[in-house]
Amino acid sequence: MKISLKSIPHIASKISIDLNKSGVVTMTKGLEPIAHEAEKILITNIHQEMALEDKADEICEDNEEEIEFMLADERQLFFMIKKKLAPEFGVILNYEERYSDVAHKILDELYEEDLIHFDVTENRIKNIIYNSITSFIAQASELEDAVMDKIRSYKKHYIPGTDEFDILYEKIYREELLKRGME
Repeated sequence: MKISLKSIPHIASKISIDLNKSGVVTMTKGLEPIAHEAEKILITNIHQEMALEDKADEICEDNEEEIEFMLADERQLFFMIKKKLAPEFGVILNYEERYSDVAHKILDELYEEDLIHFDVTENRIKNIIYNSITSFIAQASELEDAVMDKIRSYKKHYIPGTDEFDILYEKIYREELLKRGME
């Protein structure tokens, strides 16, 4: 599953909390700097994929007439273009491999910035970070369903996309994260 920009602060927070709870990491400057570094790396990764998708869109749009003439499946063509350009943009399309790579980058950054100390293997720390990312993603759809159910239960009808809806959604989302120990 894809990570959204909106969920990045929550994932970064979960990484710092999980590292702290692991008992194998000593944090030199606390949770916030760790979450901040994780957030930077996750944002960079998302922006790389967004740039890749923009380029694939551009190529599809430039060849729109030809695509229609050939009766090609535009979604399939988009994915094929994305797959071909991925190495050029530094994007790993397989999510399992991508999150493993991101976890390794986060670990490297935390170590280089002297934010963590540990006496176990790097792989063990990387796995904690990887599991934080993947477990958050696994719980995200369940979490979003719970938030939407709560919003629908209100007497007042909130319209998705409005400022009022977005503020309420974020408030309930944070409450659900706290209730589930994810933030």
